[in-house]
Amino acid sequence: MGGLDAYHWLTEALDTIERAHWKRGMKQVTSRSGAVVEIGAQNVLNFASNDYLGLASDDRLVQAATRAMQDYGVGATGSRLLSGHRALHRKLEIGLARWKRTEEALVFSSGYGACLGTVVALVGDRDVIFQDQYNHSCLQQGAKLSQAKLYSYKHNNIQHLQELLQQHRSQHRRCLIATETLFSMDGDCCPLPEVLDLAQQYNSMVLVDEAHANGVFGQNGAGWVQATDCQGRPLIQAGNLSKALGSMGGYVAGSSVLIEYLRHRAPTWMYSTGLSIPDTAAAAMAVAIVQGEPQRQAQLWRNVHDLRERLNQAELPLLSSVASPIICLPVRDAATAQELEPALLQAGVFAAVVRPPTVPTSRLRLSVMSTHTPDHLGELVAILSDFRDGLA
Repeated sequence: MGGLDAYHWLTEALDTIERAHWKRGMKQVTSRSGAVVEIGAQNVLNFASNDYLGLASDDRLVQAATRAMQDYGVGATGSRLLSGHRALHRKLEIGLARWKRTEEALVFSSGYGACLGTVVALVGDRDVIFQDQYNHSCLQQGAKLSQAKLYSYKHNNIQHLQELLQQHRSQHRRCLIATETLFSMDGDCCPLPEVLDLAQQYNSMVLVDEAHANGVFGQNGAGWVQATDCQGRPLIQAGNLSKALGSMGGYVAGSSVLIEYLRHRAPTWMYSTGLSIPDTAAAAMAVAIVQGEPQRQAQLWRNVHDLRERLNQAELPLLSSVASPIICLPVRDAATAQELEPALLQAGVFAAVVRPPTVPTSRLRLSVMSTHTPDHLGELVAILSDFRDGLA
């Protein structure tokens, strides 16, 4: 026994990943975030960023973060329950609650932690979760850790969700329905009003992850909840501060009772160091900018419609007929996907080619930004047309 290497399986596991064409590599970006970035001394079109409104490099966020660091330092130094917090944290939470039109909000150190910790806090081994099969890992892992009984319903399939609720809801104490609003790997949106109707019928809580919908949908970029006229209905809104808001961290917004409960029961908030000072200040600035500059959101949508039209004219396949800043094109298989990403980069396009097990089928995922120009969109489509043989 003493001569065995307890870690030998890691090499075998990596070999399996490589044979399945699932191995991934990281790329170093050597410039600020933007519609064009520098990778390996080459300027490339950036369609791999979730910086939908171009705020990650906005000077006002940089200045807000810099001023906050000069006043308070960098780190929050510990859990807010033990080490205290800054007025900046409450300023951000109050701003988020006003934006989302909820009674309260709670800021987490990451969007992943916000969703995972909320699920774990809300349900346990006597309860049940119904979630969309395409939900993000943060919701799926939260469901597993909660020890609640879990049922996955077919993607955006209200009839299947109702069937599962009818069969299983009555056997459990509490019930949680969880879904993304804008799905991060498909670019389509959940039928939220219908989900909330079922939740009311079956006495269920609803948790929505607005991570990719913030800044994109709704009046003043308030998200899919606002766009579908569901503000004011009983639900729990979670999301992050790291995509359209250009900073880092996550949040949960809802009733004051919910937020007070999470302060005492959400492990990823209770036992994590609070959001860093510069991230907090930058996020608070971004929340104000998104609401005060609707032209950013309007330009984003002009770009979305323009790019979809160009792709259709070029007869390039699209995975979804739903318009959103996440545009996916099917890729033939994982082996083709593995070759496509570096080939596109060499041709001048930085884009995510997503493969199993992250998604069921390989796809090219394009993220549209408000800072893309018509020339950027035209150049992208011209380059993609050269790779059409690899697109399913």
